[in-house]
This record gives sequence, structure tokens and C-alpha cells, in this order.
Amino acid sequence: MIGFEEQMITLKLEQIAAVKKLTAGIQYTEKFKQIAASIKAVGIIEPPVVFADKHAKDKYILLDGHLRIEVLKTIGVDKVCCLVSKDDEAYTYNRYINRLSTIQEHTMILRAIERGVSEEKIATALNVNISSIRHKRNLLQGISAEAIDLLKDKHVAAHVFPILRKMKQVRQVEVALFMNDAGNYSVSYAEALFAATPPDQLTDPAKPKKVRGLDNDQMARMENEMISLQREYGLIEENYGEDILHLTLAKAYLSTLLGNARVVCYLAQHYSEFLSQFQQITEMKSLSGKSVHT
Repeated sequence: MIGFEEQMITLKLEQIAAVKKLTAGIQYTEKFKQIAASIKAVGIIEPPVVFADKHAKDKYILLDGHLRIEVLKTIGVDKVCCLVSKDDEAYTYNRYINRLSTIQEHTMILRAIERGVSEEKIATALNVNISSIRHKRNLLQGISAEAIDLLKDKHVAAHVFPILRKMKQVRQVEVALFMNDAGNYSVSYAEALFAATPPDQLTDPAKPKKVRGLDNDQMARMENEMISLQREYGLIEENYGEDILHLTLAKAYLSTLLGNARVVCYLAQHYSEFLSQFQQITEMKSLSGKSVHT
């Protein structure tokens, strides 16, 4: 997933270079008119995305927001607040992200409200129900700052956050880490993690847990499995650095062995299955993400 700098920056439009050319007459299209009306009513909720041009000082390449930039030029605005991408390859951008993350959208809505824009105007500009704007406005109430930081640039389903609020802040962080590790930010996954959460890690331990499709016995088994998994994860984490060091040394040693033609010839004749495994190990680019079997 593409990442962003923590702070947005205000740029002059002349500092921003587009990576695609808009079609002639774009300003007469319905979409252009809608964006123009939205910007005039509430300002830019979703900021353009840029990255720094390595070949020109104080210049930025526009990754996303071409229509918004064109609208700003049309209405005579010469500056805009932008998100700065950490990815320096414009052509890869749309493969990674084509909209704000859930938390970034929440931040943009709060900023619009702070500028005095009414929730009704924001809802009209974004073509959504006002209840949706209120839900997004209150999205992070009761959510741990550390969990927010872990999920800030992820496309988390909005209904995940009410589930997180049912857990204590330490558990929220654990769940955010699980979601990042799995790359899964769905409601169903959050519900499964909630079901596996022991009562003492819930904000209201006395309130019975209710998860669609799971009875009390199933949730109890999930709690026990989660405790066991966390214990195993802790053991792996303790030994991780030492294991990687041993694997790195083993890989270097095997690379030296396989650099000897006589050794390779002997292994090929007598231990071909080992030779194949050794070669796979020496060709691995990373030891941290793969298991090594010998």
C-alpha cells in the first residue's frame, strides 16, 4: 500500500506538474461541473496527491486530483493543500490507491467543519446522506491514538471502528496490528477478532458479546485459540532476530559451498534433492518473509 507523509503541504498550482492531459472540453462535462460546485460550496475535502520531483527543486508531480486542480485554475485559486506520497513512481499510483483512506477522509471532513462548512453542505457536495457525514465525523471517538496511527493510511471498512470501540485501547492496538499483518480490514475479520477477545479486554466486560454466526461456545474456543496464538507469536518474536542471523550465516555458507564446482557436482550425483533446496536458499532475496526447509 502506498504511504503518505504525516503533514500535508500547501503548494502553488504552478509548482504542480500533471502526469496526464485532460481531454478538450472537460470543463463542460457534468463531472467537472459537480466537482466545481462542490469546491465552491465546501472547499476541497479530498486533497490532491503529489510527490516531490527529484529533478526539479520545489516542484511536485500530480498523482491524483487532475480535475480538482483544473477546477481551481478555472475559479482563480492559485494554491492548494496536498497530500505528499512517499512513492516516487507516478505510473504505479493508481494500482495502489484511488481514494482517501477512511481516517484521512474523517480528517478532511473535520477540517471542513472547523472552517465553518455545515454538515448539510458537505453531504450535498459529496452526494451522501447527512447521517453518513455524522458517522464519519465521529469515526475515531474512543479509538486509541496508536491504533489510529497504525490504520491511518489503510482502507478500513468504516463499520470496523464501532467494533474497535467495544475493546480496551491496548486490545485495539493488538487488533490493528493483526489487521495490518493479515492485510484484512473487513468488518467480518474485525468481528472475528472481537469474538476472540477475552472479557477483561472489553470496555464493557459484563455485556454479552454478540457476533453474527457464532454462539457462546464458539466464541469461547476462539478466545482460547487467540490466547494460544498470542503466546506462540511472543515466542517467535523473542527468537526472531537470532533465527534470522543464523539463517543469514547459513545462506552465506551455502553460497560459498555452491561456488565450488566440485561440491556442486558431488551433490548433483549423490544428493540432488539437497542441492535443489540449497540453490533455492541461496537465491532467496529475503529470509524474513519465507520459511526455509532443508
